Amino acid sequence: MKTLPVLDPITAEACCAPASAPVLGAEEAKQKALLFKALADPNRLRLLSIVKAESTGESCVCDLTDPLDLGQPTVSHHLKILVDAGLLHREKRGTWAYYSLVPGALDDVAQLLATL
Repeated sequence: MKTLPVLDPITAEACCAPASAPVLGAEEAKQKALLFKALADPNRLRLLSIVKAESTGESCVCDLTDPLDLGQPTVSHHLKILVDAGLLHREKRGTWAYYSLVPGALDDVAQLLATL
């Protein structure tokens, strides 16, 4: 008859040590996920790129439909998601809306990726 080896009991030292760095809480993770979800669409990345490349630092919604070959309602939907995620700022002037990058928003995204 074969005998099984005797295993040593698990001690507190053998267990994993708790994480020393703070981890994301549930609510914070939910907020960060919304940011990454906003960035996960190719059209929204292109919109950010177009707005960032503009020499004046802002773009009129009227100038954003042609480069994407999308209708105005679709572009406005994408822009709203980027505004809600805190990446773009919207300013209404008459009948047109102008969009600019929120200062430091892209740096914050890069920092978040570096700390995960």
